[in-house]
Amino acid sequence: QSLVSSSEWLQCYGLKRNKLSLSQILSQIGFQHRKDCVTTVGKPVASQYGLFPQHKRAQDGSMYNLTAKRERILHFVDCLIGAIELYKQRMEWLTSESRQIFGVIQEQCIVIVLDFGTAAPTEFDLCREALSMVLVEQVIQISRFNLIRAAQDLMKWQQKCTPVSEHTVKSAVTWLWKLDHMTAVSHTSSAEALLEAMGDEAVSS
Repeated sequence: QSLVSSSEWLQCYGLKRNKLSLSQILSQIGFQHRKDCVTTVGKPVASQYGLFPQHKRAQDGSMYNLTAKRERILHFVDCLIGAIELYKQRMEWLTSESRQIFGVIQEQCIVIVLDFGTAAPTEFDLCREALSMVLVEQVIQISRFNLIRAAQDLMKWQQKCTPVSEHTVKSAVTWLWKLDHMTAVSHTSSAEALLEAMGDEAVSS
């Protein structure tokens, strides 16, 4: 699945084009109940539409007279059920695998700064498993990347962001799993690693 923003995703699936908001649906299956001033009586009078069922919008209290036949309304029911299913699929995808931890990477050139701090060996391995997952699942879909480990002696996988390929992703994963658990750190290690990452003009995130 492509990594697209929410608005792009809505347009991609045609939900905006299908006009499925409440206001849009009401305008297609009825018309707004109005009051007009009748000059002979000199006051606003509500037109009476006794033949039509009515719907009152909770947001602004406006009343709509519904004119659509049952088949038309059932069509919108089917459209809404389909839209809900797409939202559910999208949410399941957004909250699965590496996206559950890292969110969705949308930028095309990134640096991942690794700051393991004083993590225990089991936590260190869990972090590397999660990072391996994001490399294999998401970084493989962008253009360029690099890894920097925050430490007293800063460690970089590559000197500059490198084009993404199966080879470079595998190389980065291998480098990640060769890192020592404990390394000397300072109170400025994280900031220095971030500054180093930002020093690459090609980096967007």
